[in-house]
Amino acid sequence: MKANYSFEIPYQEVDKNRRLRLYSLENYLLNVAGRAADDGGYGIQSLLPYGYTWIITRVNIEIDYIPTHTDKIRVETWIEKNAHMLSNRNYRIYLENGESKLIGRATSVWAVLDLKKREIVNAFPMPMFDNTEDGEPLDLPRAGKLIPIQEPTGNKQREVVYSDIDYNGHCNSCKYLEIALDSCMPAFLSEYLSQAASYGLRIDINYHKEIGEGGQLDVIYKEDSGAIQYQLKELNASTCCSIRISKTDKTSC
Repeated sequence: MKANYSFEIPYQEVDKNRRLRLYSLENYLLNVAGRAADDGGYGIQSLLPYGYTWIITRVNIEIDYIPTHTDKIRVETWIEKNAHMLSNRNYRIYLENGESKLIGRATSVWAVLDLKKREIVNAFPMPMFDNTEDGEPLDLPRAGKLIPIQEPTGNKQREVVYSDIDYNGHCNSCKYLEIALDSCMPAFLSEYLSQAASYGLRIDINYHKEIGEGGQLDVIYKEDSGAIQYQLKELNASTCCSIRISKTDKTSC
């Protein structure tokens, strides 16, 4: 029940350091999840006739090497379990320049959304989900709870615009990470992306609520030694997304 998908990193997806943008890295994982679901017969095209779609609620990534243009990568993915209206999907990321080398691991949690009611539903008893669980856990430390920021380093405001919106009619999942990094890029992250660092990187993202076009985001951030946390709030309202990016010891390569 594991699936593998290979990619070559194009020039337009790297940053000024010639490294894959972090929100593009997340997008590859979401792309792989969608392809695996489609290939398994339980993807969006299979859900839409019922008025359902997939949404993501959490992503956790540990990466030791950020690919550059023309690097070849392979992403292995599988569903660990479907339970309590949530689907847990795991990933391993390999660099495939000649020999295969593990460079990262990730987990994600998905739910099925009723598009009319805008509510999560338990779709897993449907026949399309039979025999979709692999059962293998991933050796990735559990993320700590992302608590609200109390004493921020700073904040910036940003309107949700046309190019942020996806087919579900709300701000695309990867756009939150892009918006956060545009608001504040800490020195340790710039060092890491220039490949001058001896440490790895961990990205923890929690999605709380959707926001549509024209919404106003207040991006609050707090820098600590070797970490930064972002809280993306709808202006004068509740949090839409929480993100933490931190240094880790290199473990996979």
